Amino acid sequence: MEFEENGIGEECGVFGCVAAGEWPTQLEVAQVLTLGLVALQHRGQESAGIVTSNGASPPTYTAHKGMGLVNTAFAPEALLKLRYGNLGICHTRYSTTGFSELENCQPFVVDTLHGKIAVAHNGELVNAHALRKRVMRHGVGLSTSSDSELITQLLALTPPMEEQDAPNWVARIKNLMTETPTSYSLLVMFKDVVYAVRDPYGNRPLCIGRIVPVSKMHSSGAGEEDTEGWVVSSESCSFQSIGAKYYREVLPGEIVQISKHGVKSLSVVPRPEGDLPAFCIFEYVYFARPDSIFEGQMVYTVRQRCGRQLAIEAPTDADVVSTVPESATPAALGYAQQSGLPYIEVLCKNRYVGRTFIQPNTRLRQLGVAKKFGALTDNFAGKRVVLVDDSIVRGNTISPIIKLLKEAGATEVHIRVASPPIRYPCYMGINIPTKEELIANKPEFQDIAGYIGAASVQYLTVEGLVSAVQEGIASLKEKDERISSSNKSEKRVGHCTACLTGKYPVELEW
Repeated sequence: MEFEENGIGEECGVFGCVAAGEWPTQLEVAQVLTLGLVALQHRGQESAGIVTSNGASPPTYTAHKGMGLVNTAFAPEALLKLRYGNLGICHTRYSTTGFSELENCQPFVVDTLHGKIAVAHNGELVNAHALRKRVMRHGVGLSTSSDSELITQLLALTPPMEEQDAPNWVARIKNLMTETPTSYSLLVMFKDVVYAVRDPYGNRPLCIGRIVPVSKMHSSGAGEEDTEGWVVSSESCSFQSIGAKYYREVLPGEIVQISKHGVKSLSVVPRPEGDLPAFCIFEYVYFARPDSIFEGQMVYTVRQRCGRQLAIEAPTDADVVSTVPESATPAALGYAQQSGLPYIEVLCKNRYVGRTFIQPNTRLRQLGVAKKFGALTDNFAGKRVVLVDDSIVRGNTISPIIKLLKEAGATEVHIRVASPPIRYPCYMGINIPTKEELIANKPEFQDIAGYIGAASVQYLTVEGLVSAVQEGIASLKEKDERISSSNKSEKRVGHCTACLTGKYPVELEW
């Protein structure tokens, strides 16, 4: 809960769709793209954009971009002009680099020697400053402050191994991956195909789905011949609402071509020898929607395991377990299951507070969290409460909630945090406050329970978090026989914990 209150945010969501079979298609590609973005809205609420193509030679690209939520950015008349697309990519943005302006809204479209390309990007380049200088030395001007435009221009540059008469997109993408090791998941649209790309460390998520007839959505009998289209998304949670079934993940370092003929793996770019994958562990902790699947396991299940591990590491004498609605609910349920304590609700959330035109006067400031939460007093009056949260970032949000519960009758409030303390900034696409702002780096952290008014405070350890995440992966290493890869390192498991440990998966360049 404190993530959303304190400005820690995911960077972006990307989504693409390619209609299968004969073109022009009967599949409403623009509608699929819009619904896909709505399902990824939690990954960015700042702006949204769609680019569709008819896939002809040369293709006609149609684009629409807007600020705000997807439903605000795309009015019905905007979707009408996109309706003739046979394929398209789209993007919803939360800026970690670049200003919050329409010019930074993706996808970016640029002309290359061989025609237009459109690019949508999720992540943040660790060596962006050096790359910007390199691109500008080629005489290329950059019109925005976004890493994503930089990626687009790097792809537009002709690599040394390419012939003049035909673009070699695998070579161009490999050239990009050589220039910058992380962090990105990319969608690149050129003519009649979409290329789906994950950086060699797999830091950002990307997966593929298959649109099937609604009648076969929940049956195992839907074969390849039933495919109506292919979709690619930052998270699999977007698939069900558009009638798609989960197909597989894009592997770390993999370049996948998606066309009306199907999905084809073109190449896997390896990491430096000995380096493990570095999938962002906070996708599991907070950023992803609970019904998404990463590495063969559902996020909700992982969060429950985190709660159970937390109960093992940090038990307490209490009467009930609860949570601050609602991102930590799976962890709270896991804690309750492991500890044998009953799970109950102690807070009722007003979902419609948000930003308001009402200016906070002194009285409203004093009411504080009472504007957002109501205490369900009958459930916990006279009882000792374990309150499970997903984070304590600055400590200024949980404190008034504890005060509210104690004033409403809780005899003790014990805080249990289903993730380790955040101590370091992220340079790979997550917006985290400065090191000095984080409560774990302040003197008050030595007595954080006294600082926030709790009876006790304990966090899940880094080892406990990694164990809870990787427990479900161990039995899934032989999955996905549809891909044959000689790169055995791709079967190894690794996660980025840099914001917790300060150990970044790659050397940072400034």
